[in-house]
Amino acid sequence: MAIGKKSARHAAASVEVKPEDRSHNSNIQPAKGKLGVMIPGMGAVATTFVAGVEAVRKGISSPIGSLTQMGTIRLGKRTEGRSPKIKEFLPLAGLDDLVFTGWDIFEDDMHAAASKAGVLERDLLDKVKDRLSSIKPLKAVFDHNYVKKIDGPNVKKGKNKLELAEQLRQDIQDFKKSSGAARLITIWCASTESFIEPTAAHQSLKSLEKAMKENDESIAPSMVYAYASLMEGVPFANGAPNLTVDVPAMVELAHNREVPICGKDFKTGQTLIKTVLAPAFKARLLGLSGWYSTNILGNRDGEVLDDPGSFKTKEESKLGALEHILQPQLYPELYGNIFHKVRINYYPPRGDNKEGWDNIDIFGWLGYPMQIKVDFLCRDSILAAPIVLDLVLFLDLAQRSPELRRLGIQEWLSFYFKSPMTAPGLYPEHDLFIQLMKLKNTLRHLRGEELITHLGLEYYD
Repeated sequence: MAIGKKSARHAAASVEVKPEDRSHNSNIQPAKGKLGVMIPGMGAVATTFVAGVEAVRKGISSPIGSLTQMGTIRLGKRTEGRSPKIKEFLPLAGLDDLVFTGWDIFEDDMHAAASKAGVLERDLLDKVKDRLSSIKPLKAVFDHNYVKKIDGPNVKKGKNKLELAEQLRQDIQDFKKSSGAARLITIWCASTESFIEPTAAHQSLKSLEKAMKENDESIAPSMVYAYASLMEGVPFANGAPNLTVDVPAMVELAHNREVPICGKDFKTGQTLIKTVLAPAFKARLLGLSGWYSTNILGNRDGEVLDDPGSFKTKEESKLGALEHILQPQLYPELYGNIFHKVRINYYPPRGDNKEGWDNIDIFGWLGYPMQIKVDFLCRDSILAAPIVLDLVLFLDLAQRSPELRRLGIQEWLSFYFKSPMTAPGLYPEHDLFIQLMKLKNTLRHLRGEELITHLGLEYYD
């Protein structure tokens, strides 16, 4: 696949950029009370996340990989030596405040589901069994046409998708009452749905609701969850490459109700590596002629992606990063004719232990070719779980910040996604290090701290 055509289209888009205002007072509301975390899809990622939170709460493990728990943020000049932990700098919810529920097509409680997922060792699961066993799945909204490789009995029934959304809204209300949660977050950890393009049904809230009432096939189950959450004023994060909230109707709903949204597709393994290496090539003006990526994965996600429709959704998500990082329209000689291929192969013996293999053909001075080989033996859910935690806590922070929640789309959380959401007409930023700078500068901005530009000239006056 040669990249570059879409970039020209993005470059031609007109985007209004408003001047920055640092004189504000963000008035972030305190994180009082419990924070309810609602998860569509209680499989490997969700159970690894919840088991991990419980293990950290019990003091038997560490939250490795979590920016909110272990990360620091530099404030002021390098000479000032101010680098507090992010969780001390901002009023984030504490891990002890989290309470959980979820929906799934299978009836297993979280302990049984975690045991079948095979990510965590039996000894660790036994230590958190009481908590996980108490979390039983609610009946899910499911359409086999969108996920063809799996099916299950724990499914809601209704005359149309709008009625199913009303059932989800009732679930949300019931959980808030039964758990005593003061605030809620929904984060999609379910399977990748079959690929769909935006249609007329997705263009406005009115058309979306009409389509849901008419059981329009273009309304995916994930959209029903997103609609129900946003109608209840609950922030929504999309951990899969599904279209879900990345349509005008959902953006309209999020903006009108001042509810944060973000997505798509957790950036865990192979794409994480791409968003590290590709910026290095562009920074040094090394050319790229081809990038071949293949994955072998044996968990439920791998099984679902064995279906061509679901793979198409994931492929689109994985292919986009290189185009936006390398900007072939600006560097046609270096990146104007890249062949980029992505493959995912279902291989049951590996379970959740995914292998991502990359062959990268680059060229340097005078056009001489070179190669880079990457073999990443990673653990899919182990990489995803801290992302889930950070998104839950940061989305809750955004909901308590009037300045952020009114925006709807939380572009500052692009750091966590393969296909970040942006304002219409604005190309997404994929460079991992720019994404991290964007995230940390947003946090500094919220607290009225000076933004870090890394200019550094002031040290040599």
